[in-house]
Amino acid sequence: MQAFRSHYGIMLPIDRDNVDTDAIVPQRWLITVERKGLGKGLFGSWRYDEAGRDHPDFILNRPEYANASVIVARSNYGCGSSREHAVWAHLDYGIRAIVAPSYGSIFYENCLKNGLLPVVLAEDKVNGLIGQALAGDGSGLAVDLESNQLTGPDGMVYDFTMDAGRRRSLLDGQDDIAATLTQRESIDIFEVWQRRTNPRLG
Repeated sequence: MQAFRSHYGIMLPIDRDNVDTDAIVPQRWLITVERKGLGKGLFGSWRYDEAGRDHPDFILNRPEYANASVIVARSNYGCGSSREHAVWAHLDYGIRAIVAPSYGSIFYENCLKNGLLPVVLAEDKVNGLIGQALAGDGSGLAVDLESNQLTGPDGMVYDFTMDAGRRRSLLDGQDDIAATLTQRESIDIFEVWQRRTNPRLG
């Protein structure tokens, strides 16, 4: 997965609680296991009308947020079903980080396993960032995982924390498979030993 160290991007405010994974990437975009192309389905039911035309009032379709790459959201973001496509859609669109007071637990884990940084920040601080983002003036947010800090458009600095092991994996760009393969030599030695001591296991 792509490493995450620091990123600066325009904020996209999703000013709703309990945004579930069906809203993030609706069912009709789940016919593929490919990660590419899913960005078109991000918030698809809110973003398009029945004819597939852009809803002009939906925030993602407003020109001032066209290049947004950091979502600032309300509580319980990514709740609902476990579809990994929800994370893939964010990444394919170009979203690199999300800031919210809380997340659906499975969505949060899927973010970490795919290189999308989910920052947990206190609700009052998120309220302030959403207010700045809703101003629609292209306000940006700096996200620094090396220092565990966010810097808002007004210069305010916010500290955040996360599990040390997960943080290290994101900094190194190492998913669970890559982490396992760092132990390849030990795995090979074990497999040789296993074949000798338990040949019936193959």
